[in-house]
Amino acid sequence: MNSIDLIILNLNEVRRRSIKVWTSIPEEKLHWKPDDEAMNCLEMIRHVLESEHYYDLAIRNRGSLSVFDSPFENQPFTSVNAELEFAEPYRKQFIDNIKSFSEGDLENINIDRSESGYIRELGDMLLRVAYHESVHTGQLLDYLRTAGVPRIRIWD
Repeated sequence: MNSIDLIILNLNEVRRRSIKVWTSIPEEKLHWKPDDEAMNCLEMIRHVLESEHYYDLAIRNRGSLSVFDSPFENQPFTSVNAELEFAEPYRKQFIDNIKSFSEGDLENINIDRSESGYIRELGDMLLRVAYHESVHTGQLLDYLRTAGVPRIRIWD
């Protein structure tokens, strides 16, 4: 297994566990949030899916986008499954983009996100995408604990 395969395996494992958490949220808790300034559960799921699309475009651009017209922006929030269905073609596009890179590209391509405070090698950036999702999945587990909702076991 090469580095590209491992990165895709990691992204898929993170997503598999995220989906376990996301689909375990009771419908009546999808709009729950711990305080007025926080995202609710469904907004956080949307944020993760939308951010992955943004990161894919930023990677293709080799840096941050000056304009991001999000296809997610005007979509109504309905359900976790609807969010996943809508995001599926963008996920496939992202994974296909990763598959187009070589091992050398992981070290030799830089992604310039200077306005966010960093420039990273492609391999580092791809791992950050998975980390971003895993952090928000952990936040959702905390949301569920705070809301008194039983948490699904993700460590299988």
